[in-house]
Amino acid sequence: MTTDQVSRNEVTLANWREHPFSTLSFQSVSEFVPVAPMTSARGRARDAVGSGAIDGIALQIDGDAVTLPDYLRASWTDALVVLRDGKVIADWHAPHADPHLPHVIFSISKSVTGMLAGIAVDDDLLDADAPITDYVAMPATSAYGSARVRDLLDMTVDLDFDEEYTDKDSAFDRYRRAMLWNPERPDTTAQTMEEFLATLPPRQSGDHGRRFYYASPNTDLLGLVIERAVGRRYHDYLAERLLKPMGMTGASYVTVDRVGTARAAGGICITVEDLARLGDLVRLGGRNAADQQIIPAEWIDDMLANGNRQTWVDGNFADMFANGRYRSCWYQVGDERGSFCGVGIHGQWVWVDPVSRITIAKTSSRPDASDDSGTAREISALSQLARTLKTA
Repeated sequence: MTTDQVSRNEVTLANWREHPFSTLSFQSVSEFVPVAPMTSARGRARDAVGSGAIDGIALQIDGDAVTLPDYLRASWTDALVVLRDGKVIADWHAPHADPHLPHVIFSISKSVTGMLAGIAVDDDLLDADAPITDYVAMPATSAYGSARVRDLLDMTVDLDFDEEYTDKDSAFDRYRRAMLWNPERPDTTAQTMEEFLATLPPRQSGDHGRRFYYASPNTDLLGLVIERAVGRRYHDYLAERLLKPMGMTGASYVTVDRVGTARAAGGICITVEDLARLGDLVRLGGRNAADQQIIPAEWIDDMLANGNRQTWVDGNFADMFANGRYRSCWYQVGDERGSFCGVGIHGQWVWVDPVSRITIAKTSSRPDASDDSGTAREISALSQLARTLKTA
């Protein structure tokens, strides 16, 4: 079956994240999973700029010269938007994709949630150094019973949980069922997201803060922490304090569980251009196009300058960025340009090069959720593109 042959009646809750069904479902998630709306589309859609500025760019990928359009097709790209100094200089989308529809950004949702945490801190409603249990009750047997909010932000919870995307008999499948992303099984007891999170034990001694260990439940719990701290639903607070003020123009929503808990780690769906503008907001120190401070400058300065290097080296993603760091749900690339990014499974990216003043957003429907070699190619391609499109 090819992408062109996918029809709506073939896509189900059981296969919506599988290729080729994902070429349709990733831009229509609300048809398969319950969602909470955040923003509506405003006005007429922007006219396409086109890909003329990037069509002639040749990338070096695995030792071969590849044109950028060929690379986009080969990497299962749905849509791409490039900003220079906040202005769209190029856009591209696959024939099956509508760039004006909200596309699931998977774990870039973590980066959004990290920015929202900074806003809550600035509102004097959240203490990033406080125990998680100051906001959300967790049993002493849970890994979260002794961890801090900062451990959620920096992925330093000592947690016994593996992101086994294809294992249907693992805790990860129970996690996906709790968030209503997988069909419930007749031999299991349905759980809410919060109930599931409370069952996760520490991996070793519960000695948090010493090692980067990537685990999506951390950021889902961070979303709950923010919600309890501010006294408002996650999606409402996110829309009012971040998405609308930053100037979003497209529709957006976030997936929720059976009691309305937002999937803060991976359920945000926004347009590719709004994803680019979110990255550009961070590049501008948290200020929007009208020069209003949306995200606290101190929070962004901390995100760019801090993040424990040894924690990253000792962690399970050290090969991704040899000189990297992770702070407040954003990756610091560790290059000489100060590049930083947000990353989601199946090929979602927002890449920011402060030297070139370039921000790139890329949504995709790559068949494999996680692919180390594919990720390495994406990092190389986005870095080369940003450097090539140096400031005019």
